[in-house]
Amino acid sequence: MNDRIDPLTRALALPIWQGEATATPLGGGITNLNVLVTDAIRRAVVRIGDDIPVHQIMRFNELAASRAAHAAGVSPGVIHHEPGALVIDFVEGRTMTAKDLQDQDLLEQALALVMHAHRDIPRHLRGPALTFWVFQVVRDYAATLSEGRSHHLPILPDLLSQAEALERAVGRIEMVFGHNDLLPGNFLHDGTRMWLIDWDYAGWGSPLFDLGGLAANNGLDPAQEAWLLRAYFGAPPDADLWRRYRAMKAAAALREAMWSMVQEIHSKLDFDYRAYTADYLDTYRQALATTRQST
Repeated sequence: MNDRIDPLTRALALPIWQGEATATPLGGGITNLNVLVTDAIRRAVVRIGDDIPVHQIMRFNELAASRAAHAAGVSPGVIHHEPGALVIDFVEGRTMTAKDLQDQDLLEQALALVMHAHRDIPRHLRGPALTFWVFQVVRDYAATLSEGRSHHLPILPDLLSQAEALERAVGRIEMVFGHNDLLPGNFLHDGTRMWLIDWDYAGWGSPLFDLGGLAANNGLDPAQEAWLLRAYFGAPPDADLWRRYRAMKAAAALREAMWSMVQEIHSKLDFDYRAYTADYLDTYRQALATTRQST
């Protein structure tokens, strides 16, 4: 994408609109630029963005995942795509917050949607698909931060050492096709049902990453985490599952913190990434302490 082209202009230039079309920016995006376009027959969301190698985002993968998620009934439909732009149906609804997802009823709906995605998206997925292994992401982020001379360089050796210990604690995994970015803002509720959007980081990996991310990103308490594991796996979690889950939860928080560190030096979006990094480092350190206490 040419950074000099206004995203509204870019969205309106797409050859799919019927009659007069108007565009307005959508807030909330911290990776992509999102635009709401209204024409004579529909409203649609245009996601403006090219591949982002520093975050391992490949748009062919996002497109395939988005199409499969729609076919599985998890996500809105894809209307159009071309290099630098993905157009999806607009869902009239409310974006979830962490407080929302701490509500048991909404948490149950969110987990049911995630389980549905893990089970059914592979039935519709076409073509090659990426893997998502959080520990490889962390290692790559550390290299990117070193190359960019990030001000976080002094803490990277400790973070990498801790990540190696967490990777050993996770051990062997089963594979599912995960969303891998379960921030509250990626859940929408239309008043009847919940939707899961934004498949930038989708890929094959451990279900524990989505479960740990859901907990870490939404401040779930220990009782909710116990419910989460029991509901997902169909039995109360034993000590081994708790150990592997807590390690992956810490890794999920670490990945989010390091994602933000990379954004600090690479993103041009108007967002306070330094504060976001600090918040997630706190979340990570709390999760890490819990992991250490349980071993």
